[in-house]
Amino acid sequence: MSSAFSEPTPSQFMNSERPQKPKMLVVDDEPDNLDLLYRTFRRDFNVLRAESGITALEILSTEGEVAVIISDQRMPEMKGTEFLSKTVPQFPDTMRIILTGFTDVEDLVEAINSGQVYKYITKPWDPHELKGVVQRAAETYDLLKQRTEELHQAQAQTTLLSLIIAAVAQAAHKDDCLKPIADACGKALGADRCVVQRVEGKSVEGESVEGSLGVQGVYGSESEGLGQPLDQDPLVEAAIATHQLQSSVQKLSVPNDLEPRLHPGDSDIRAHIVAPVVFKHQVVAVLSLQWSKPHLVQADKLMLINLATQQIGMAIACA
Repeated sequence: MSSAFSEPTPSQFMNSERPQKPKMLVVDDEPDNLDLLYRTFRRDFNVLRAESGITALEILSTEGEVAVIISDQRMPEMKGTEFLSKTVPQFPDTMRIILTGFTDVEDLVEAINSGQVYKYITKPWDPHELKGVVQRAAETYDLLKQRTEELHQAQAQTTLLSLIIAAVAQAAHKDDCLKPIADACGKALGADRCVVQRVEGKSVEGESVEGSLGVQGVYGSESEGLGQPLDQDPLVEAAIATHQLQSSVQKLSVPNDLEPRLHPGDSDIRAHIVAPVVFKHQVVAVLSLQWSKPHLVQADKLMLINLATQQIGMAIACA
């Protein structure tokens, strides 16, 4: 029988799946225009259609953020600029394009100046011109999302590292900082359970080597039985021996009623990452992140784990 778990390789925690086509929402009260816009962009976008601003808002509440919105300006229930203004607070990065067949300069200028509209196109539109505008809008959206993700990543890194430093500064003994560090890492990385456990060094024939596991700090409920002792976990042994991150994740395709467990005695573990905390070429602790459901960790979170282990290593060594 094939195992439902992959071999411990960090890359398999990275969710590299991305939508093949970006989403676009087209809004027009004329069905013929909706069909034309759909046919124009269906090859490059996942095109959603709405015949009014109210319907479009309902679609966005269900579908979530889209890369580009193209809206007619003159619609019976709600003008295009009014509809687009309602999308700004929740979806600030979305590119908004207005189609207008009349001169409504005041509304358009106000919408453009306030950042609610990226571009306006007059009716009847030139398909090549509209395609060019939409392509540039989609590229701008991608750039904005990239910068937003980089900003969030930088903020997450700063926050986590600051919490680790604060935990060490407030600890009377090096073991006192383990629990706050586990709390900070567990929350920042979205784990159901996080354990930071020291590795006690020992001397063998005059040389210092990694030894047994020592004091630990735990984030998450232990009463629910999530996780087994780390000294019984083969991932921990491998992480200490290789000085490399180890992982095991349940395949997402396994039906719920047939889910095998990561370890025979564990009722709740579906994914587990163990990162060695190395200081001056010595493993001084391990960072264990556990999830009760199959879980994929993005590349930025793996980077955050790496930075966290570096900071934890210095914190434990210098405490």
